[in-house]
Amino acid sequence: PPVRLPLRPLAFAALLSCLLSADAGAQSATDTAGVRRAALDYLEGFYEGDSTKHLRSVHPVVLKYGFSRTAAGDYRGSQMRWPQEFMAFSRSVRETGRGAPPPGAPKEVIVFEVLDQTASAKVVAWWGIDYLLMAKADGRWQITHVLWQSPPPAAPR
Repeated sequence: PPVRLPLRPLAFAALLSCLLSADAGAQSATDTAGVRRAALDYLEGFYEGDSTKHLRSVHPVVLKYGFSRTAAGDYRGSQMRWPQEFMAFSRSVRETGRGAPPPGAPKEVIVFEVLDQTASAKVVAWWGIDYLLMAKADGRWQITHVLWQSPPPAAPR
């Protein structure tokens, strides 16, 4: 015959299991806020031409690679080197306005996952979409990898 457990101990065991498993993977609000701040500093560094935000949010070993769409509609891959090209872009925005976001440009951060030492997020900006991988270095969240692309072409109607 099947074994029947009383409902209360079974419910308690299920609740305890959920609480323990949720606690093991969940991170503090401080870590989540740190990941969001690093992603915003990265985005605002480009939008505002503020290289200090890049210095705060980007790890020195960062690798940024992406795909921009050409006038012909195909994609061309390229790497943005740290710190030279990050700083040159920021300087251009700050000094000439070239590369600055158009009015109403998107500025969105989506945090996907935060673990104790690594995290992932997505940034939606005027130039396209960036996927960010981060590491906690010396207690601070910093971006180690960026994979991006220009906005995809609009779907035909």
